[in-house]
Formats: sequence, structure tokens, C-alpha cells
Amino acid sequence: MFSNEELERYARHIVLRDVGGPGQQKLKSAKVLVIGAGGLGAPVLSYLAAAGVGILGCVDDDHVSLSNLQRQIIHDTENIHMAKTKSAEHAIQRINPHVTFNAHSIRLDRDNGPEILKDYDFVADGTDNFASRYAIADMCEQAEIPLVTAAVGQFDGSITTLKPYEPDKNGALNPRYRDLFPSPPPDGSIPTCAQAGVLGALTGVIGSMQALEIIKEIVGIGEGLVGRLLLYDARACRFETINYKRRSTPAD
Repeated sequence: MFSNEELERYARHIVLRDVGGPGQQKLKSAKVLVIGAGGLGAPVLSYLAAAGVGILGCVDDDHVSLSNLQRQIIHDTENIHMAKTKSAEHAIQRINPHVTFNAHSIRLDRDNGPEILKDYDFVADGTDNFASRYAIADMCEQAEIPLVTAAVGQFDGSITTLKPYEPDKNGALNPRYRDLFPSPPPDGSIPTCAQAGVLGALTGVIGSMQALEIIKEIVGIGEGLVGRLLLYDARACRFETINYKRRSTPAD
């Protein structure tokens, strides 16, 4: 049930034919884990909170620094040196006090990940390195949790949805992260954000799309990005889609 305040807050969702009251109730009942409260995680957390997702968890062991504020819009100047999860919690409560926020102020790894993931229904990965992305994708596959994963670099972004434990319309299992990226790039071959830079608003574009894909998964509307990698070139303002499939043998 929704209070009168919630009905007004979510009115623009409730009048949407494909969302309505039942869809908004699904959002209220959903439990979403956002991994990383940085450039991607900031808009993901903000829009999921605004949408009325009932329980939001956030994993991040970092603290807010001044160089984060060019793109990590959930944090502000007053929160420099604060744990990012605590800063994010303050922002979420300002956005929507009806959301329960779970702060996990640790670095997610293969040892602690399964215990954290078991309490959530959906995951958004906003990490900035391949090692974490592989580990998160493997753990979500094992736990059979839908994962929306994205990445940004300088002027380019990408996003896809992973549900490799489910069959596609032809009965074949959906692809895994390792079907898209069979092996990680050599260490040092891809410069970090600190080394190469990133256009701040780009993280807002891709992170907002992550939130949108999570909302679609929760409500059950539209076509998701399973088996499709969406690429965005900010300089050319161009979107492209690459289709990919499950490999016949596992990639090492």
C-alpha cells in the first residue's frame, strides 16, 4: 500500500500505462545492490531512489575526494573525506526518505560477495576495472541475479544486461560476461580514469541508462539488453549496438 505522500511522489509513474500501481509496487518491493558509488553508481543510486526502489544497497570502500566531484554527483564538497557509502546514504535520504539504504563499506570480492548478494534481487555494476567486473559477473551468474554492467572511458561508454542462467527465445542459454570479453586486457594496457580522464557528464548518461535498465527489469517492461552491448560515442553523439551470443565452450 502507498501513503498519500507516496501516491503524489510517484504519480508520473502510476499514470504510465506500462508501470501503473502494480509496477510501482514492484519497485517498492525490489532490492537492488549498486556496486560502486562513483561516476556510474551516483546516477544509478539517485534515479533508483527517486523511482521508489524499496531497498538500495551500495558497496564501496572508498572515501570522497575533491577530484570525484566533477562527475560523482551524489557527493558534494562538504562530504570530502567521508566514506562514499555514508555520503551516498545522506543523499538518498534527501531524495526519498521512503527508501531503505544498506551501506556496505567494504571492497567486494569473491569471498564476501556471495554473502552480500544473497539479500538482493538485482545488481548494477559501476566498478572501474576488469577484475571486479569478471568477479561480479561470475557471482551474479552463480546466484542467478540479473546484472546490468557498464563502463566508461574518456568519451565512450558501454552497457549490457546479463542473465546467463536463463534461456533465450530459442532455448539456448543467454551469454555470459566472458562470452563478451573472453579474457581481460593485459595489465596497464587500458589507462585508468585518473590517467586518461573522463568527461563528467558521460557517466551521467551511462549511469542513468543503467538505472533505466534496472527499472525495466523490475517492472517487466520493454526489451532489455541481454545479448546486446550498447555503445555510446559522446563526441559523435552516436549509439551502436553489438549482438553477442553464448559461446559453445566456456571461456577461460
